[in-house]
Amino acid sequence: MLSPKSAETVRATLPAVSGAIGEITTLFYEKLFTSHPELLRHLFNRGNQANGSQQQALAGAVAAFARHLLEHPDSRPDAMLTRIAHKHASLGVRPDQYPVVREHLFAAIAEVLGDAVTDEVAAAWDEVYWLMAHALIAVEKRLLAEVGGPEGEVWRPYRVAARIEETDDVATFLLRPADGAPLPPSRPGQYVSVQVQLPDGARQIRQYSLSGQPDGGLQISVKRVSADGRPGAPSDDPAGEVSGYLHAHVHGGETLRVSPPFGEVVLCDDGEGPLLFASAGIGCTPMVAMLSHLAATGSRRRVIAAHADRSPATHPFRTDLHRLTGKLADATAELWYEEGVRPEEGLRHELPDGAGEAEPQAGADAVDSVTVRTGLMDLTQIAVPAGTTAYLCGPAPFMKAVRAQLLASGVPASRIHYEVFGPDLGL
Repeated sequence: MLSPKSAETVRATLPAVSGAIGEITTLFYEKLFTSHPELLRHLFNRGNQANGSQQQALAGAVAAFARHLLEHPDSRPDAMLTRIAHKHASLGVRPDQYPVVREHLFAAIAEVLGDAVTDEVAAAWDEVYWLMAHALIAVEKRLLAEVGGPEGEVWRPYRVAARIEETDDVATFLLRPADGAPLPPSRPGQYVSVQVQLPDGARQIRQYSLSGQPDGGLQISVKRVSADGRPGAPSDDPAGEVSGYLHAHVHGGETLRVSPPFGEVVLCDDGEGPLLFASAGIGCTPMVAMLSHLAATGSRRRVIAAHADRSPATHPFRTDLHRLTGKLADATAELWYEEGVRPEEGLRHELPDGAGEAEPQAGADAVDSVTVRTGLMDLTQIAVPAGTTAYLCGPAPFMKAVRAQLLASGVPASRIHYEVFGPDLGL
């Protein structure tokens, strides 16, 4: 906890720091990358730097941590720290990089706030920084120890055993260890980091959820994206440079550097209560992994798999979703397509093997355990059982809307878990 003197100083200066923290973090990254350009090329996501989301996430985390220390001096914001630590561990962040961050962050604070940063103010915020840094370092060390990796060493070579085209813009890559060592442990819902060397020499890293775990390997599914979310990212667009590289250059037989699985949003399969999976677009990847696990273990829990997409043609793992829900004892699939289902497609393309055929009609079309609707996902249209635990993944506006619907239906916030592709601004 903060010392009483520092707590008093932080409380008095928190409004000023919070009000300027966006400017502070922007300047911080400028200073950091000027002094250490290799960090931008080989560690930080250039896409998140370009769109400003990384700056927002850092600003929010520092302010939230300081506020928590003041309002709850006897506890730590473990949910926030754990999520950040999983991301750091998957990237190979090292303890010796925290002093580097501290140096340039405090230089930015002093430059932005000027004379307001007295020795007393600097000392108080230095205490905040190191409380947060040491907490993260401790969690990151524990996570690396759990996967058997030495401190800061996360990368292993994986051979691309196969590539499967899921849709025009989504490809699945089956990865097997190239060094012959056993697979690291994983849980449904986790992700791995993939590092690739781009044409300009930068070794950029992106995280991808495990969409399955075939025998002896890992499986990731990658959507080709651009800054505005449209498919087909240009080669000079940092938001899609890694996904674009994988789609253009990785077809099978190549070797990729991959981290062990990390991530705290994992399926809790030690209970019997109902489960609801709500996803949109490529957000279905961790949900498919969770469904696969439930099917493989013969779960008899009530399961609702809800997914939203533009159309059946853009829906990754569409047939897998229906196959897996069909294997479960009490599972249904609830689908929303913005463009609807074209007459020539029909629901026959939405059914698991052996199910009947039907043509789409106005409103909701239901065949066996599959219901298809036109428009955006609206969970008020279905009955959410009492005691449901929900998992969400997709664009931030989608998850915000779905979370509000679940809260309104009586699902407590503690039972709503979400995964974010990128910096978690919601924290």
